Amino acid sequence: MSDHPAHPSTAPSTAPATCSCCGDALVDERRIDVRFGLPDVAFELPEEARRSPGPSALLALDGGGFFVRCLLPVRLTGEAELVLGAWVEVDETTFRRAADVWDDAAGYAELVVRGRLANAVRPWGEEVLGAEFTGRIRDVEELPYLVEGHGPAAVRLLGDVWDRDHVLARFPHPLPVAVRTDLGDGWSVERTAGFSARFENGADQFGAPDRSVAVGLFQDTEPGRSAEDFLAALLRGGPEVPAGQDHTERLPDGGVRYAFWCTPEDTGRPRHELTAYAVEPDGSAAGLYCSYEEPERHAWARHVWRSLRRDA
Repeated sequence: MSDHPAHPSTAPSTAPATCSCCGDALVDERRIDVRFGLPDVAFELPEEARRSPGPSALLALDGGGFFVRCLLPVRLTGEAELVLGAWVEVDETTFRRAADVWDDAAGYAELVVRGRLANAVRPWGEEVLGAEFTGRIRDVEELPYLVEGHGPAAVRLLGDVWDRDHVLARFPHPLPVAVRTDLGDGWSVERTAGFSARFENGADQFGAPDRSVAVGLFQDTEPGRSAEDFLAALLRGGPEVPAGQDHTERLPDGGVRYAFWCTPEDTGRPRHELTAYAVEPDGSAAGLYCSYEEPERHAWARHVWRSLRRDA
């Protein structure tokens, strides 16, 4: 029996669908699975406090309680569903019952798990930590599903439809789908599927083994300056751009986008760079830097640049 959520399905195995902009493989975005490795309290206890009766979805913590991993389905906008492999703290009787029937299909099908959520799931955090749920078996090949909430926070978590990007952007580890990420001041950018995320040195940073992105925000300190003049100030002191390796787009609202790309030869390994800006007429701007190993990823870098936008 599976002791973890199923991975999201991909496009047909013979020829995965790819993005027309950057060539990355596309996956079915209707179900996104995220797994929590341990209950939150486990990180406060020594590793030797962890005990399991066999299945990795069952965990007892000396001085910490008894836990069953369950599937928490959260409905997202865009007809998507986030399925969280989260831990539920249960009483010892429920824990022993689960251990007894876990590998017996008939007994497992009748298992009922009631307990309190043991992970402070983002973006809800402490609001849902300790919220009470009941879990039942939908499929004997899957973990128990939390199907009923007890108390306002639990009922709301299961019943409401949540903004897809607002929720998914709170998970910094790689996700199987692209996620629009809020940068502040109305700006946002698309975080590519498979990229981790962090905020460091004043910039949002996204990374994969062969590519990386850093995005920062700027505000013009000279009132009344045009978007073109502010862009020129941002570019001042930058490297000389090779002929034919830049692109400018003027926007209907008076803003401007600009990107240039090059291949530095002093890094010791193949690497390509794209540096880009989007400047609004009110003096707000976003700067983006992409680094990638394969020249074919240039289309991807331009796609990320064009995903920069500022909503009023």
